[in-house]
Amino acid sequence: MHNLENTTSGRSSESFPFYRFSGTHRQIGQQYGEACKALIQKHRDYALEKLTSKVKVDSLEALEQAALQYRPYVMKYAPFFDEEIQGIADATGLSLGEAYFLQLRAEAYQHFDTTDECTTFAVMPEATSDGIPLIGQNADLPGFYSEIGIVAECVPDEGPSTLMLTPAGQISYIGISNAGMGVFANFLVCDGWRVGFPRYLLSRLALMKASSVEEGIDLVRGLHRASSRNLIMMDKTGKAIDLETVPARDGLIQPVNGLLAHSNHFVAEELLEEERKTGEDLENSQVRLQRMRALLEQKHGQLNADAMQSVLRDRETAPHTLCRMPGDWGTESVTFASVIAQPSKGQMWIAIGPPHKYEYKCYSFS
Repeated sequence: MHNLENTTSGRSSESFPFYRFSGTHRQIGQQYGEACKALIQKHRDYALEKLTSKVKVDSLEALEQAALQYRPYVMKYAPFFDEEIQGIADATGLSLGEAYFLQLRAEAYQHFDTTDECTTFAVMPEATSDGIPLIGQNADLPGFYSEIGIVAECVPDEGPSTLMLTPAGQISYIGISNAGMGVFANFLVCDGWRVGFPRYLLSRLALMKASSVEEGIDLVRGLHRASSRNLIMMDKTGKAIDLETVPARDGLIQPVNGLLAHSNHFVAEELLEEERKTGEDLENSQVRLQRMRALLEQKHGQLNADAMQSVLRDRETAPHTLCRMPGDWGTESVTFASVIAQPSKGQMWIAIGPPHKYEYKCYSFS
């Protein structure tokens, strides 16, 4: 898990563990569960503790039954995901309901926990220094997630392979496919959440089933979605799009000057009325978006994987900062991981967060 310490920068070279899983989707899930059993159980325990500290849960059985209400939608649109979740449950001793709970934490937490997580970006070829498009994000969650994050390469017998950063036990979070797609995501909050296809699964489904941003948009639009999610997508041609979604509608945001950025409030004109953030919560998201846009514009034509590292380490607008430290702005969220991807090259640079304290490590398809 550890590389040699880099003493020149003063940053830690500790990195997320990397795993490769292959075979049928059931086998992928079983390998995942066996390799990460302790981390997955730790994730389950933490997620349950967080939930029960905020809301009254009648029993673990009731929570499991609530989680399994989402299963028919997974079975309808992505039965291979259900096979992986079953494999994880089998290998870890989690019940199927617990394994499903890890895939839909956001839906379970929605009634008490509107968080300010993540700032995403996409840089098209004309805005880079080398013509290689970039996509990625600072991922903001409670600091605990730095301990249970993994990088997983999943190589199914059929279809594209995926390379993703994810909390242990989740089968989908953020990453790239070997077909040149990249999908990253942010939290959005709106009314009208319902039982449906869980939001965390959108990204890997798009990576596995879409080879262009147009196909990705069509795919997401065709789902009975449970909740709201912002998706930023890029394909191997370097085309990028931002898709804001609420359960039954969506809004598209096109790049400006070859650049896209997003935080945690609605930007698409047709979805502005969905906004539920107010006050400093909204200000936090607005400041981060303005700062990301300003830094990308400032470095237009000079952007590459190295330049993006300095952007994602930026703390100039504290307390509403791109790179979040424990204690910033009084919430439990920190930048637990930072990711810069070159989907067309099949590479991702990932730092444990906050990234100004850690080096980035390059991961690629084997």
